[in-house]
Amino acid sequence: MSTLFLRTLRDDPADAEVPSHKLLVRAGYVRRTAPGVYSWLPLGLRVFRHVEQIVREEMDAMGAQEILLPALLPRDPYEATNRWTEYGPNLFRLKDRKGAEMLLGPTHEEIFTQLVKGEYSSYKDLPVILYQVQTKYRDEERPRAGILRGREFVMKDSYSFDLDDAGLQASYDKHRAAYQRIFDRLGVDYVIVKATAGAMGGSRSEEFLAVCEVGEDTFVRSTESDYAANVEAVTTTVPDALPFDGLPAAVVHETGDTPTIDTLVDWANASLPPRGGNTAYTAADTLKNVMVKIRKPGGDWEITAVGVPGDREVDFKRLEASVEPAEVELLDDADFAANPALVKGYIGPKGVQGAEFTYLVDPRVVDGTSWITGADVKGKHYVDLVVGRDFTPDGVIEAASVRDGDPSPDGNGVLTSAKGIEIGHIFQLGRKYADAFGLDVLGENGKPVRVTMGSYGLGVSRMVAVLAEQMHDDKGLRWPREVAPFDVHLVIANKDEAAVAGASELADALDAAGLSVLLDDRKASPGVKFKDSELLGMPVVVVVGRGWANGTVEIRDRFTGESVEAPVDGATDAVIAAVRG
Repeated sequence: MSTLFLRTLRDDPADAEVPSHKLLVRAGYVRRTAPGVYSWLPLGLRVFRHVEQIVREEMDAMGAQEILLPALLPRDPYEATNRWTEYGPNLFRLKDRKGAEMLLGPTHEEIFTQLVKGEYSSYKDLPVILYQVQTKYRDEERPRAGILRGREFVMKDSYSFDLDDAGLQASYDKHRAAYQRIFDRLGVDYVIVKATAGAMGGSRSEEFLAVCEVGEDTFVRSTESDYAANVEAVTTTVPDALPFDGLPAAVVHETGDTPTIDTLVDWANASLPPRGGNTAYTAADTLKNVMVKIRKPGGDWEITAVGVPGDREVDFKRLEASVEPAEVELLDDADFAANPALVKGYIGPKGVQGAEFTYLVDPRVVDGTSWITGADVKGKHYVDLVVGRDFTPDGVIEAASVRDGDPSPDGNGVLTSAKGIEIGHIFQLGRKYADAFGLDVLGENGKPVRVTMGSYGLGVSRMVAVLAEQMHDDKGLRWPREVAPFDVHLVIANKDEAAVAGASELADALDAAGLSVLLDDRKASPGVKFKDSELLGMPVVVVVGRGWANGTVEIRDRFTGESVEAPVDGATDAVIAAVRG
């Protein structure tokens, strides 16, 4: 370590919010170069390479072939699929000296498709699976959490090309199994959940999420089945429509200063006759109308209302997933000023549709349901406004928050939620990209066959942060042996020349036995060395210290915290046994 390019820090970096970011910087694994851009230092790069190697081994074992495409890409292929526009501000765009527009690749479906089209022309060439481990670029508005969410990152992305849907399913299943082997080898606590396809397109899509409290993704699981989904992909259980018979007519009431759901419910309980069974009115009896504007790629902003039961919030991630690739924003004060028909706090479906704006509702807002909602005049609300009788929504949208206790969409049990970090995402793309580029091969009957594709991403650099996030303790990092920078951290905590020489001999013996050893031969105090050994996180720490005079060394397990002494003459075998379990 006396010559290793390494400086550990005692204090957390000021911009770090999550444990993995704090620890990877403090331990000298990475250093920030720019917002969302990090340099890999020797220890961090060793972990990164080990993760990369595991990914390669499993991809090769499933029959995939590795290639490497450029990160600097031309605009035209992304125009052909409209993703030059769909990616919006997340795309790094640039021009060369001749003015040709280019981009830094966020993903490579287009380029892989063109490559296969140029090389293959017969059904005999397929199936084929190609992959690369490559740097990607996305211009994140708010990069955060260190290498968990950066603007430059390394992914393994692979692509399958098949003649038919059965072949695509087989390729998809191969990837799914390979990902499970990868994450099992890494020791990650993960779940596989149903997901949305987003800008990638296609049909079936699943995410691999590392279970973690600091994760940006919320997922749900059923209490009584194997159903699991990202909240963005949860479909609401739709109740049956209700009959209109016997429902009272809708009436506009003076409700005073009631611009919020809480104040409206208070008014209802104070002013309206008791409901059947003398139950109080709740937020669930109200219809909340959230005003947004939506812009399709290349289009103009269009004002839209999203109606949800008043006891629910609009989950913006679910809303964005429902309208993707369009952009969506809340209306601001200028929008309301330009549209006086929209009275903040008192907006209702009649006013929205009367102003010729789109009105979408949560799937629970079915025909025959009766609501308290805005009457589009300050201080006034409708009571008993009935869907299908008094107004008809323009459509349905999945945008309401998903809550613990909601019915599971598969009809078994209820949902419970947790947080996760996306570490892999697999897609059945179908023929979206093959259609865009005319990717056909001649079939067995001599007629053209349109190729069907899959796309499969895995976050290699992100996985380093995920392992740090899931496996750290209050002392520092703790790496599993599969990815640890070194198998053994050998600490010389004794200035005696014989002890120093003995430690060097032990390091040489362990190296000869095939173990990688980080030898702390610095002139620092034992206390500093011990602190660093805990911070750096090698799975086995060997201490040549005071016990040397008595013929022993200390072997510490970084994960369990257990410590044992071993005789010097048997130290090599003892350390090997500790490392290999």
